[in-house]
Amino acid sequence: MAGECYVRKEVAMADEDPPQGVLLSGEGNVAVRIKLEREARGWSTNALSDRMNEAGFEMNPSAVWRIENGKRRINLDETIGFAEVFGLDLRNLVGPPQLAAKARAMELIDEIIDAFRATQRANLAFTEARDALDAYLAEYPDIREEADVMVSNAMAEEASRTMLKMHGPPPGGDVEPADEV
Repeated sequence: MAGECYVRKEVAMADEDPPQGVLLSGEGNVAVRIKLEREARGWSTNALSDRMNEAGFEMNPSAVWRIENGKRRINLDETIGFAEVFGLDLRNLVGPPQLAAKARAMELIDEIIDAFRATQRANLAFTEARDALDAYLAEYPDIREEADVMVSNAMAEEASRTMLKMHGPPPGGDVEPADEV
């Protein structure tokens, strides 16, 4: 919403469990995830800082500890370094820790978001095409009824094909799917 401001949530401290179901800020997510990923691999803060340095991202063990415990901010280059060292996608690293730790959940969420964006683009394209047709038919009202019937029939056929793909034929009905266009 335009004019709405972003409220930053505090980073969970290391001795606290991150709140379940709460979406932290991206930076807070990264801090929690760094600790989760480091511990899951059995690495010390020294081992992680060594790997960061080997990957070309200057980091000392104290900095790792301070980031994990919300005592130090993390910059974008460091975030990229941690993602590289852990072998994670950057979007996964900055995602909510409870979900991001489950890579498949993050993949499915990404698919949903991508599909939603595609529906938004399709809705916009549909509206623009419908507006263009309406404007054209305003100039040629004698063909409006025929054009409206043609559009309605095509949309109904497509909706039927989609419903059959999604739900299968109705119970007891022998419906043949319309030919693919």
